[in-house]
Amino acid sequence: MIDPVVFFFLLGALARLAKSDLRLPEALYEALSIYLLLAIGLKGGTQLAQQPLASVLPQALAAIALGATIPLLLFPLLFRLGRLSRADSASIAAHYGSVSVVTFAVGLSVLAQQKIAAESHMPLLVALMEAPGIVTGIVLARLGGAQRIAWGTLAHEVVFGKSVLLLLGGLAIGALAGPGGLKPIEPLFLDLFKGVLALFLLEMGLVAGGRLGDLKRAGPFLVGFGIGAPLVLGALGALVGHAIGLSLGGTALLATLAASASYIAAPAAMRIAVPEANPALSIGVALGVTFPFNITVGIPVYLQYARWLGS
Repeated sequence: MIDPVVFFFLLGALARLAKSDLRLPEALYEALSIYLLLAIGLKGGTQLAQQPLASVLPQALAAIALGATIPLLLFPLLFRLGRLSRADSASIAAHYGSVSVVTFAVGLSVLAQQKIAAESHMPLLVALMEAPGIVTGIVLARLGGAQRIAWGTLAHEVVFGKSVLLLLGGLAIGALAGPGGLKPIEPLFLDLFKGVLALFLLEMGLVAGGRLGDLKRAGPFLVGFGIGAPLVLGALGALVGHAIGLSLGGTALLATLAASASYIAAPAAMRIAVPEANPALSIGVALGVTFPFNITVGIPVYLQYARWLGS
């Protein structure tokens, strides 16, 4: 059964394709994104407070290594087979090496609907996987080039960008306050989570519907890439999750993260570090193809990957 929040995304996409005047105010979109990032962090932080950090460290390191490796796998495919420029190949690979927090949120919703538990520290892995793939992508873009990278500016943009800052901040607040300390705000940040996610996906449907035209210049290769890459990367993520001892839910979520593509942190970082890359290609394939594929078809597939591995 499809999670009902997915239908809100489809409604938004249909509205944009039908040229409806439906719009969400920009301020509301910003507020919804801040809420989701904080809510995910707080939920993970409260659970993280109840377990030793030493048990989390090996899985955190594995997640970082996975994020850094994904661009290395995708870059040759985009550069040689897709015949894209080095800058565009590296930029797209970096988008897929980073992660989509909203896709993760939908994955949490799917697991909750099926009453499947996952490790409490999964939000920590989301935050840790934002940056490594971006750094690898930048290095790939600059190999053989003379242009220097402003690493200080880039590090500030990635680490103190909205998504990572709110996730880590929520984790810290949740861990310090503990389950008891967050009781007064639970109705806001936990009970309303799915309703807010539905509204956010309505807006993402509107945005994704408007991005489909960006892919016309790229042709069928990037469309096929936007569907095929998540399936392969999801399998890789599931294998890593199984190898490091994650549960069924944790393995499915790591597979979902590996299969997702960033459209918040990565575009901001690429704008600074690889300005010659065409953002219409990277954002178009990440948001116009991979994101809708993942939340409608991909996440159930990644859950099935985890089941096949017997996690």
